[in-house]
Amino acid sequence: MPQFKGRLVKTLGDAIMCVFPTAGAAVSAAAEMQAAVSDTQEGEHPLRIHIGLHAGPVLVEADDVFGDTVNAAAFLTNVAMADQILISDVTERDLPPTLKHMVRPLFNAVLKGGSGESAICQVLWRVDNMELTDVNLMAPRVVGADKGSVVLTLHDERIRVDRWRPLVVIGRADECDMVVTDHFASRRHCSVRFVRTSFYLVDHSANGTYLTLSSGDEIHLLRGETVVEGSGEIRLGRSRTEQGEDVISFQRDRRSQYRV
Repeated sequence: MPQFKGRLVKTLGDAIMCVFPTAGAAVSAAAEMQAAVSDTQEGEHPLRIHIGLHAGPVLVEADDVFGDTVNAAAFLTNVAMADQILISDVTERDLPPTLKHMVRPLFNAVLKGGSGESAICQVLWRVDNMELTDVNLMAPRVVGADKGSVVLTLHDERIRVDRWRPLVVIGRADECDMVVTDHFASRRHCSVRFVRTSFYLVDHSANGTYLTLSSGDEIHLLRGETVVEGSGEIRLGRSRTEQGEDVISFQRDRRSQYRV
């Protein structure tokens, strides 16, 4: 779409990063993209896209861009549902009057580099918006902030769970991402998953997974799940009161999980 003077920076798996000279050009291009994809749906599994936009300064190195503005845009992209375009209040303020009528406030979020909560808005790109859900302005609507990634450590092995690696499977099977040897552990014992803005420990095993928190409390999961916060230890099939060599430590890395 050369009329919007955008530039493709790079591809990231099934995602793309673009920069535009103005907020208006970015929003117009995003609306055109959604409309074009919507008009060309075919087959049983139609393509659907989600877009996040944030206006601000960036760090430029060769043809790449970095910084809080990029991280905030990636965060909004991840939070957006299929067919949605989400923009920050900073982006909305930079829009020309001809585009402001397309925008409605949706919820609040804490963006990296900001001093507090930012109002997140939805761009109404469809011609007919009759199917939109009404927004309850009286209900609390704050999306969790970008809390970083989770680093798993087993002996000398370290694996980071984040946007780029949202699932790590742990167990005795050779095909697991992190392999243990304890005979109390199942072949595919548990997993650590990144879902939208949170991390979850999910048990799939016969003997359960034990999560020891930094407070000293121990949680036993059996075919259940819990949110992973702070730091602590994960044991497969046996509690901390038993002898076992396969102790997996976890630590939240508070740096942005949306670094791109």
